[in-house]
This record gives sequence, C-alpha cells and structure tokens, in this order.
Amino acid sequence: MDATIAPHRIPPEMPQYGEENHIFELMQAMWLCKHLNSSLLTLENLILNEFSYTATEARRLYLQRKTVPSALLVQLIQERLAEEDCIKQGWILDGIPETREQALRIQTLGITPRHVIVLSAPDTVLIERNLGKRIDPQTGEIYHTTFDWPPESEIQNRLMVPEDISELETAQKLLEYHRNIVRVIPSYPKILKVISADQPCVDVFYQALTYVQSNHRTNAPFTPRVLLLGPVGSGKSLQAALLAQKYRLVNVCCGQLLKEAVADRTTFGELIQPFFEKEMAVPDSLLMKVLSQRLDQQDCIQKGWVLHGVPRDLDQAHLLNRLGYNPNRVFFLNVPFDSIMERLTLRRIDPVTGERYHLMYKPPPTMEIQARLLQNPKDAEEQVKLKMDLFYRNSADLEQLYGSAITLNGDQDPYTVFEYIESGIINPLPKKIP
Repeated sequence: MDATIAPHRIPPEMPQYGEENHIFELMQAMWLCKHLNSSLLTLENLILNEFSYTATEARRLYLQRKTVPSALLVQLIQERLAEEDCIKQGWILDGIPETREQALRIQTLGITPRHVIVLSAPDTVLIERNLGKRIDPQTGEIYHTTFDWPPESEIQNRLMVPEDISELETAQKLLEYHRNIVRVIPSYPKILKVISADQPCVDVFYQALTYVQSNHRTNAPFTPRVLLLGPVGSGKSLQAALLAQKYRLVNVCCGQLLKEAVADRTTFGELIQPFFEKEMAVPDSLLMKVLSQRLDQQDCIQKGWVLHGVPRDLDQAHLLNRLGYNPNRVFFLNVPFDSIMERLTLRRIDPVTGERYHLMYKPPPTMEIQARLLQNPKDAEEQVKLKMDLFYRNSADLEQLYGSAITLNGDQDPYTVFEYIESGIINPLPKKIP
C-alpha cells in the first residue's frame, strides 16, 4: 500500500486484524515513530525516564503535582534531542509545547520541527472518550467501556475509574487547552496541519504519515543565503529560528559557534578559550576560520543558511565577501532605542527554578519570587547601551556595503516581521531608482 497516494486502498484483512490485536488503540504518535524510525518524546517519559540533573529536578516537581517551569522543561528537551538516537533517527515531540512561551523558547534554541500536527475533535467527543476510561490497578493497562472492554470477567471486576476524568475536570482541561492552542498555532506558520481525530485511528495515522513525508521548500528561485543584521535585542535569533524551522535553512549563530568550539575542545576552541576567559573579542581571523568550517559543510551548501551575529563591522563584512560567503538576501531589523532598552533591561531570571521573567511583559506571579529575581549582567543598562552604540557606529558602513538590503521595522509582532522577511526572500529585490 502506497501511503503517499490517495485514496488509500486498505486491504480488507486490516480492520479485522486491528480489532483482534488492539492495534488501533495504540497512539498515533507511536505508530509514526515506528514507521519513521524516530524517537518518541512525551512530557511524561522525558521527566520520568531521564537521569540528568535537569530531569531529576523536573521529576521532583512533577511527582509533587507542581507545574514544571518552562525553562526547565525546554532545557530537558534540548538535552534529550542532543543525544545520538535523536540526531541520527529524528524525533517526535508529543504534547509539547503546551503554551506559546514554550514554543518561543524551543524556537529560540534552534529546535525546529519540520512538520507540526494538531489532532482536533469536538469537546463532546473528547469528554465521552475520557469518561469511558478504566484502569487495571494490577497491570496499569488502560481500557475503555466502549472501544476496548476486556473480555475476561476477572479483569472487568477489578477495573477502576482513573482520577481527574470527571466531566467537569475534563471540561476545565479542555478550556485551558483551547486558551493555549490558539496562541501556539501561529508559532508554526505554514508547517502546521490540523487533522480530525474524530475518525478511525487508521485514517488519522495515514493522513499524518502522508503529511510528515512531504517536504517544505521556499518559493525562492535560489538557495537562500540570508544575513540578519540589527542591534542586540532586535529579534535576530528568533527570526533565524523561524526561517530554519520552516525552510530547513541552517541556522548559523556566530556566537554559538564559538561557544560550541570551546565546549567541544576543538583546535579552534583551545585558541578561543583564553579570549573568553579574559572577556576579550575573538580576533577576526580566528572567528572567520570557525565560521568557514561551518559554512563549508554540505548542509549549508545544499539547504542554504541564515547567518546572524556577524559581521559586526565593515572589516568583517569584507572578510566574508573575500571568503566567498556572499548573502543573497540581507535584512536590517530596525528597533527604536527605547524599545531595545525595555526588552532587555527588564529581563530577570529566577535562580531557584531557572524560569525567565520580564517585569513588564511577564511579571513574576508572587512577591516572594520577585524578591529573589536576578538580572544577567549583560542586560544591565550600561552594557546594553555600549552594544547598541557599537552597532550604530558601524551600521551606516554596512548599509552602504549591502546596498540591496531590506530594512524592516522589528518593533512589532515577531510573526509579522517573519512574514516580511519571507516575502523579501521569495520576491525579487526591488529596483532602486537612481
């Protein structure tokens, strides 16, 4: 049977076999993992089956029925996705992210799904399904009064109703879900597909399988080599993550490359480390060697790249050009000084949970948490001003060098900014009137 061709011709033996062997009661995500040979990551198995320090702390909160902070959860996801099986085989995140904040955190770290699927069904159907659940206290096996009732009377007699599945509790969970999902969906423009779950499991599975086997490509008639320029706090990292997520461009952050070289103790990393320790700028010659090593890799050549964090001045830009790394699209993200100061200087972190807050956009929920919040020294007003002064001192030269660059207003919703960048990549560059 060809899963990529519709209508699907399902052999008549399949439904009978599925009913007899309880195949259709398996989770669709598990089917996809088996078919695609990918690792399934759910919130529960991330917390309960991992053994890092992060997982231990998350497990402690989870078992106490406390909310696991987004920062801790995303860090746990990042650690798991860095493991060999996820890198080689791919992965499926099930039920994560639950909120827009989690989605943005995941994107900022460069965790970029190729496809996003939302399973949807009427609330009445979901409540009915939930109310019919029963659990075997001896084996932990889950049954259903309508769809999967055990034939053995002994098992029937010991089944129990699970906690938290009453109609009211289910309705409250669904209300919370609906509040969050409408804010999560815009985080994945044009790579998200909604599939009705109010149909046979086998149909849901093959619709999902057909979708994840498709590829997204930009409509640009070239391999994109995108350069994002802008002051600190202008949103370059998030825009790069969105481009990488949607079009599979390689997200190349210069600062991250240097940190990885030091962490991996490479030859270049050993040369970079003394500059890190003394908090000095890495020489351009060394920086370009690290950057060249990454941009010369096959994925950058085939897929294209989105670069940010460099060039910071005209000398670095000329070095890039001489090495042959010429961007075919350049975007300047323009954000007013006051907006940058507001974005960065009001950021805080909770040293206990690792949760990040913003005194204006995301204030701490209690006075106790607010009292212990700390500010990253890099977000101090003096440091932010120094970085902004440095950028604007060099920006005029860079604008002159990149004469065909597109300047965007970065002081608006990030997804609006992304749409403008996407349009600038797909459409021909505007011709300037002499």
